[in-house]
Amino acid sequence: MPKKQKFPYLLGSKWTAQQKVDGWRHFQVVNRKNQGNWVYAEMVAACDPKVRFWLNAKLLQDNSQWQAGWQPLKEIAQLEDLA
Repeated sequence: MPKKQKFPYLLGSKWTAQQKVDGWRHFQVVNRKNQGNWVYAEMVAACDPKVRFWLNAKLLQDNSQWQAGWQPLKEIAQLEDLA
């Protein structure tokens, strides 16, 4: 029986950073890399493909740093309420 893959739906997933990374918050996973027991995700900014970095995929499970999907920013939602 083959070994179960960690983070099987990682590739192509979309994430919102709680704090800006190189000026951006919305990222997509475009590549994955297994190194021993660790899984790494290559993140690319949605609006600037030149902004890319590798991240330990385990960090994506920390809701204080990352939210699954492209979440609307609270500041934008507050401005829309005023309009």
